[in-house]
Amino acid sequence: MASPPQDSDMLEHTLCTTASQEEGAPHPVSKRQLKKLQRQKQWEDQRELRKIKRKEKRQKRKLERQSQTEANVCSDSRKRIRRDVVPSTLRLFIDCSFDNLMASKDVKKLHKQIQRCYSENRRAMHPVQFYLTSHGGQLKQNMEENDKGWVNWKDIYFQSEHYMKLAKTEDLIYLTSDSPDVLDELDETKAYVIGGLVDHNHHKGITYRQALEHGIRHAQLPLGSFVKMNSRKVLAVNHVFEIILAYLEKKDWKEAFFSVLPQRKGAVPLEGEVVTDGKHNGQGEDKEDDDLENDSSVDEATEL
Repeated sequence: MASPPQDSDMLEHTLCTTASQEEGAPHPVSKRQLKKLQRQKQWEDQRELRKIKRKEKRQKRKLERQSQTEANVCSDSRKRIRRDVVPSTLRLFIDCSFDNLMASKDVKKLHKQIQRCYSENRRAMHPVQFYLTSHGGQLKQNMEENDKGWVNWKDIYFQSEHYMKLAKTEDLIYLTSDSPDVLDELDETKAYVIGGLVDHNHHKGITYRQALEHGIRHAQLPLGSFVKMNSRKVLAVNHVFEIILAYLEKKDWKEAFFSVLPQRKGAVPLEGEVVTDGKHNGQGEDKEDDDLENDSSVDEATEL
């Protein structure tokens, strides 16, 4: 251990004196003492450096504590959010029985829309019982080629069977804009069907005709009661899906529509109120929506 520190200049003078004594002075300093003096001088010379290092270590520990605190807060927030999640008993079927009516590029668009539905359902406060029915053909092949992780998706049911085999006839309601019936509210004991079709309006009314053929109830969402749109009332599968999730949380159709409908649709309230939701002031569209838009995957899928 070094002796009590001395002034650096004094130590240097001592070292010089010691050196001169070694050259011929009657009382030379031993090598051991000389090394000790050299270490002491080095200690003094590095005093400022040590102060800087101590300061850096204190700052590093402070940042680590802050980071840990923030991580704990985020973890607690996520836990609180997850505790608030209450799954809905509502069943939501995406009817994939139109596989043979779509071109390959449109099947890819449908796949992306389904990915979005899955993602939104996993984040929802009231996730629905999510089914893909008549799952097979081009769609399944596209998923296996471009999204191998789909086999590990949770909280979703992949069914090769038609939706008619998965629910009672009296529980089924097909969502289609051609229906004369308007849906006032959602019944969480029912199974709602969304047509999984991207066909650019080549098969207009096909979902309504299918509902009639199967003898099941049909309805359109009350879009016309709340929303004025510049474009056709044709929305992507994921938009219909998200509107239903939003309604389950907000219990208000108007809020549900305007929290989901994309800005490009030109959706405005019928009474001309200003909508402040992020998706309509250009702030709420996330990357996933941008990817869908750029890929034209929201051109058409189903009608409300």
